[in-house]
Amino acid sequence: MQCGFLVCSGTDSNRFVFRQTIARRSTGPLSLMPRPAPTFTPPTWRLTRWLTAVGEDVPQEIRGALLASLFGTIPIFLGGVVNTIMIAGIIAWLKPEPVYTYWLIFETALALLRAYVLWASLKAARTGRRTLTDAYIILALAWAGSVGYGVFITFMHGDWLPATLAGVSCGAMAGGICFRNYGAPRLVCAMILLTLGPMCLGAMFSPEPSTLIAFIQVPFYFVAMGLAAVKLNKILVSTMLAERANELRAKQDPLTGLANRTGILDAVDALCRADAPQAHNAALLYMDLDGFKTINDAHGHTAGDRLLTIIAHRIQDSLRPEDLAARIGGDEFVVLARDMDQMTARALADRVIRNVTAPVTLPGIPEDICIGLSIGIAMVDGEHPDTDALFDTADQALYRAKRAGGGRTEMQAALRTA
Repeated sequence: MQCGFLVCSGTDSNRFVFRQTIARRSTGPLSLMPRPAPTFTPPTWRLTRWLTAVGEDVPQEIRGALLASLFGTIPIFLGGVVNTIMIAGIIAWLKPEPVYTYWLIFETALALLRAYVLWASLKAARTGRRTLTDAYIILALAWAGSVGYGVFITFMHGDWLPATLAGVSCGAMAGGICFRNYGAPRLVCAMILLTLGPMCLGAMFSPEPSTLIAFIQVPFYFVAMGLAAVKLNKILVSTMLAERANELRAKQDPLTGLANRTGILDAVDALCRADAPQAHNAALLYMDLDGFKTINDAHGHTAGDRLLTIIAHRIQDSLRPEDLAARIGGDEFVVLARDMDQMTARALADRVIRNVTAPVTLPGIPEDICIGLSIGIAMVDGEHPDTDALFDTADQALYRAKRAGGGRTEMQAALRTA
């Protein structure tokens, strides 16, 4: 027997419902799929890796989302940059001394450099290129240290109006640091330490004894903000884990553990939008069990569910790790495989049919159960295949296999839509 790469089984009504689902996705709002989220390069330096670490038990995709959050909240970033330059400028205007002028020049140059690195990283992430993550994190630390330096020099010079301006700005920036960098609590603590630490030193060595109150208060503020950053990160990770679990459940067939129709349609949609070479040579196998209704009627739905579970496991065991198998309803299955030509797709289909049609032993049923399988294969050969056309092509191939008596594979001609 031969087997197709996409497997489908069940009644014509089930197939009609599935095709209606595809039609709604291709014509309704769901067809306006969002662009894939930008991917930022993980930090490679030992220091930056430690600063952005979030725990070994956090899944990789959540790590990526937390890293991406460091590049987000652009309004807070711009507000911090504008605020520090403005404060440095006002102080340099009030006290036209070299130390304040140099601070203003450094703040301005640092702001321009940080803005460029952020812009370049966002642009690179959208196109899948390497981002300047390590430089971005180090520059954030430099900015925090510069804010703290400004407070320190105003305290040491006894310039109380500039010291008040710099101190209030420093406290405000600490809050922004906490809420903008919640994805990396260690980075938050390091930046707040660089921001508020110099205030403690300046208060301790200031000629004005009353500033010692800052020396007492700032450590408590630092601890409070650090704990808040850690707590916020834990809440965020827990929420993301729950959302991930819900998304997996929404795309998983509860009976077999395979993907469901939503999961396979999302995968095909992603294939249609992909620019990778694998998207140009893919196979969709639509599979339908032969004679399942007779077995289900004879032995009951419990036996039928057990049989479907065994069949699903056999299909999964026949595939490569990168292939996706789905149960889309009843006894219909679909497989999506990338980087396939007609020969390898047929070979895969043969393997699936060989494994699926082997006799099955079920508890309480004395005789082995034998079941057939028909497969229709649609080959994708184009840069941007259409989801509806792809499934329709595979469905037509499956229909021909069923009309020919079942237990065989039919392959539609290559589909070119690019």
